[in-house]
Amino acid sequence: MKRHYIFENRVLGLLLSVTLAFGTTHLSARENQALVAEGNKAAQAKVFNIVSYGAVGDGVAMETEAVQRAIDACHEAGGGIVRVPAGNFQIGTIWLKSNVTLSLDFGASLLGSKNIADYKTEGLSNPREGGPHCLIYAEDANNITIEGLGVIDGRGTPDFFPRTRSKGRETSIRPRLLRMTNCDQLTFSGVTYRRPAFWGLQLIDCKNIHFNAVTVQFRNNNFNNDGLDIDGCENVLIENCNIESGDDAICLKSSKNPCRNIVVRGCKVSSNTAALKFGTSSRGGFIDVSVTNCYFYNCPMGAIKLQLVDGGRIENIDISRIVMEEVGCPIFIRLGNRGRTYTKHTNAGQGADVQPEGVPVGIIKNVHISDVVASVVIEDKSKAAQASYKNLKVEKSLEVTNTEKSKAGPIMISGIPGHYIENVVLENIKISFPGHGTAENANREVAEDIARYPEQFFFGVLPSWGAYIRHARNIEFINVELKTRSIDVRERLVLDDVEGFVER
Repeated sequence: MKRHYIFENRVLGLLLSVTLAFGTTHLSARENQALVAEGNKAAQAKVFNIVSYGAVGDGVAMETEAVQRAIDACHEAGGGIVRVPAGNFQIGTIWLKSNVTLSLDFGASLLGSKNIADYKTEGLSNPREGGPHCLIYAEDANNITIEGLGVIDGRGTPDFFPRTRSKGRETSIRPRLLRMTNCDQLTFSGVTYRRPAFWGLQLIDCKNIHFNAVTVQFRNNNFNNDGLDIDGCENVLIENCNIESGDDAICLKSSKNPCRNIVVRGCKVSSNTAALKFGTSSRGGFIDVSVTNCYFYNCPMGAIKLQLVDGGRIENIDISRIVMEEVGCPIFIRLGNRGRTYTKHTNAGQGADVQPEGVPVGIIKNVHISDVVASVVIEDKSKAAQASYKNLKVEKSLEVTNTEKSKAGPIMISGIPGHYIENVVLENIKISFPGHGTAENANREVAEDIARYPEQFFFGVLPSWGAYIRHARNIEFINVELKTRSIDVRERLVLDDVEGFVER
C-alpha cells in the first residue's frame, strides 16, 4: 500500500512542493536554497510591535484594541510581522488577517480574558458545531502565520467558564482558543497553546496548513478540550508536535467537506479520550491520510478511532510506526448510521435509543495499519481523578469493573447490517491486553446501536479479548501478535458476519 502524498504549502508567498513517502521529506537543493532565501526575506519584513500601538503587558490591562490595531496596520501595509514582546497581554477576541505573521517572543503570553463579554461575536460566522465565541479568529484570509516561543493561554478553567447543561443540552458559553474558516496558507510554528474553555485549535474548510513543533497543554483543564480539530481541510502537514489534550488530541472532522491529503508524523500525543480520531463529524469523509512515526501514551478511552457515521467515506488510510503505552481500546474502526447533515444544530443524545437522522450510510475501505506496538491498560483511578473538573472520586476497590474492561477492550472493527467495512489490513502488530474477561463477558450479546454516538466502550465488554470484527469484508491480519497479561476466558478473536478474513 505504498503511496506518495503531495503536500503544497506556501510560506509568505513561496510555493513548496514536498513529496512525502512514509514520513520522509525530500527537498531538492534548489528548494532548500529557496527556503533560505525566503527566511532571509522574512527576517527583513516590516515589524509592528504591539507595544507601539498601546499594549502594556502587565497582565491587568485589557490589550485587545492595541493588539488589533497592530494587526490591522500590518495588514493594511501589505503584510509583515506583528511582534508580541515578553510580557503578559490580556485580550478578548482578535482577528488575524491576510499576510500577517503573529510572532511571540520567549516570555510573551497572550492571555484570554476571564470575562465572556470580552469575546465579541459581531461579524463572526457561526460554525456548524458549537457557538461562535473564540479568542483568535480568521475567515476568508490567506498567508497567516502564528510563530515563536511564547504562549497563548485561554485561561478557560471551570472557575470562569463552567459547563452548564439543561435537559441534555449545553447552556454555557465557552469560547474556543482559535477558529479559522475558509483560509489558505496557514502556518503554526513553535508556540505553546494552553487552557481553552472549549475546543482548542479549530480549522474549518481551510487549505495548505502546516503545524510544526507546536505544543498543546490542555489536559485536565475543562470539558471538551480537543487539541487540533481539522474540519474539512486539504493539504495538511502536522509534524513534530507535542500534544496533551483533555478531549480528542488530533481530531479530523468533516461536517461538510472531506478531509483530504493529511499527513501526521513525528508527534507525541496523550489524551483523556483519543490520540487520533476521525469523526464524529463525518459528513464529507476522510481521504488519503498518512499517520506515521508517532508516540501515543496515557489515552485511557482509546488511541486510534476511525469513525464514519454521517455518510461520506473513509478511504486510503495509512497508519504506521506507532508506539502506544497506557492506552485503552487500541484500534476502533466504526461504520454507523447517525446520518447527520450539519445544516442545523441538533440535540440528539448519546443513548442507545437514538435514531438515524437521514443521510445515507457511507463507505470505509482501504485502511492499512502497520508496525504498531501497544500496551492496553485498565485506567488508573488516581490519574483519572486529576481531571478535577469531572469531580471524580478515587475508588479504593481493586475489583476491575465492566466499565473499566470496556474502555480497555480489544481491537474493534464493526460495520452495521447490510453495510460492510472493507479491505482493512493490520500488519506487524504487537498488542498486550490486561485480561480479566469472564465467562459471562464471553457470552454477551453485543447491540448493533447503529445510530448511537460511536464510542467503543458504549458497546460494553466485548466477547473477545484480542479482536472483535463484525459486518466486514476482506480483513487481513499479517503477523499480528496479541496476548494477555492475566487470565481471560474469552476467545482471542470473534468474527460475526465477516467475509474473507485471513490471518497469516
